[in-house]
Amino acid sequence: MEKGSFSWRCFSRQLSYCSEESTSSSSSEDSEDEVPSIPASLPIIKNNGQVYTYPDGKTGMATCEMCGMVGVRDAFYSKTKRFCSVSCSRSYSSNSKKASILARLQGKPPTKKAKVLQKQPLMAKLAAYAQYQASQQQQNQAKSKAVVPVEGFDWGRYICSYISVNPPCFDQHNYLAEGVRVEVLNSDTNLSTKVYWVAGIVKLSGFKALLRYEGFDNDTSRDFWCNLCVPEIHHVGWCASSGKPLVPPKSIQLKYSNWKAFLVKRLTGAKTLPPDFATKVHENMQFPFKKLMRVEVVDKSHLCRTRVALVEQVIGGRLRLVYEEGSDDFWCHMYSPLIHSIGWSRSIGHRFKRSDVSKKIDGQMDAPAQLFAKVKDVDQSGEWFRDRMKLEAIDPLNLSAISVATVRKVLADGYLMIGVDGSEVTNGSDWFCYHSTSPSIFPAGFCEINNIELTHPRGYTKLPFKWFDYLRETSSIAAPVKLFNKDVPNHGFRQGMKLEAVDLMEPRLVCVATVTRIVHRLLRIHFDGWEDEYDQWVDCQSSDLYPVGWCQLTGYQLQPPAAQSEIKHHSSTQM
Repeated sequence: MEKGSFSWRCFSRQLSYCSEESTSSSSSEDSEDEVPSIPASLPIIKNNGQVYTYPDGKTGMATCEMCGMVGVRDAFYSKTKRFCSVSCSRSYSSNSKKASILARLQGKPPTKKAKVLQKQPLMAKLAAYAQYQASQQQQNQAKSKAVVPVEGFDWGRYICSYISVNPPCFDQHNYLAEGVRVEVLNSDTNLSTKVYWVAGIVKLSGFKALLRYEGFDNDTSRDFWCNLCVPEIHHVGWCASSGKPLVPPKSIQLKYSNWKAFLVKRLTGAKTLPPDFATKVHENMQFPFKKLMRVEVVDKSHLCRTRVALVEQVIGGRLRLVYEEGSDDFWCHMYSPLIHSIGWSRSIGHRFKRSDVSKKIDGQMDAPAQLFAKVKDVDQSGEWFRDRMKLEAIDPLNLSAISVATVRKVLADGYLMIGVDGSEVTNGSDWFCYHSTSPSIFPAGFCEINNIELTHPRGYTKLPFKWFDYLRETSSIAAPVKLFNKDVPNHGFRQGMKLEAVDLMEPRLVCVATVTRIVHRLLRIHFDGWEDEYDQWVDCQSSDLYPVGWCQLTGYQLQPPAAQSEIKHHSSTQM
């Protein structure tokens, strides 16, 4: 058979990031001690340092479910007015998910007390939260040293009733397809030694395949799922060259008197894996990033700037990065738009937090520039983005939303600093950087045309939101449509498809997920077993989407769907 190029994925650059902690504001770019800010617009009711909650149902007032602050209901964040700020909303979701995952791994159902920090005086609450984050960080560091797949989750049984087609964007290789024959261990035998038999691919889903032993024809009773890239899968002919026995399954061993003639007839003209398939898999599991390489990466406490970080661990192309000063870490893919070569920030005019570390650790080196994903060259000499132009953008602090946004600053090489309209942060610390070709920014009117709910600016009361009125009221103009990326690849995704996806709000987690909506190249990713409020908009070529079986292949921990009992409990505690 024809041997084509062997590559795991197609990648594109998409900025979709949120810190794992609440975003805090600081008056100094290099400030080290940061305290979560209290929105100035919210009247806080206090007495002797205690925060009082108004009786339920009192008109006009609300209590933040995260920090316990009391304020005017209309000034609260989200439709349900449950939180006083974006930070509290995201912190609530993050803590809820962390606690629930931890409870699940311990075999316990999550409780409301575990899901959210109890309401208590502000300083006590902050102290408890800091202690919780410190303990979580220690647990994360211990887990990351030896990432072990979660036991008990079987992709094969799970995807049997779902769509399992491989999109072209998951271009793992050119060898796998339905009908391809392989040699695998024969589990239907009473022999004490290992024996093998030929099986054919009946169904393909990512790296996983539903296999059927030759001779069972339309009998599905012995079908089984297997990862095709593990060492136990071999090309037809491997047993003969390795001196291993081919033995038919005992369930059908009397079906034919001459199994050799049967195999010759069945395998004539059939396709199989190339003899060097295992070697190619191994070669493509080698990654250029190495431990102690230095990179520039977004500062998760101030999205508007970058910092120097060191590569601490590499698993399947995903990097665990640790800031050069401090112990904070997070995960991202080596082709993520969040990381860049040393000197990138200065070259484009991006804000950068200088490191106070003067002495380098032995073995440190700057990651070569050629290792990073390249962006498309753009011509900024003609009509181009300008400061204060309006657009729509995926909010990295709320990835389930597409928000009204503004170009805050035009950088070099096609990069833009974007800010979500209605933000209470006045120093620009919540601005975020997108490239002009990013599939995460859209022209004004994109959401309306595609029937997507557009998140209007916080505090904007003239609803329903109309772009024409908003532009007139703010004396601004919309960014020209022709400046946006209009390319839509033939990605092949379909609604209902299963995959493994990074939870970008907790980027160390890779979860069982489902594509629930497709808008051109934009995918709505739902994390199985979680409420829709955790859904995220992701580009079809994002380096944070993986085919079924990727975690098993790379040794990365896969977060399984929440159990049905847990889903019901989790929902009941929200009511």
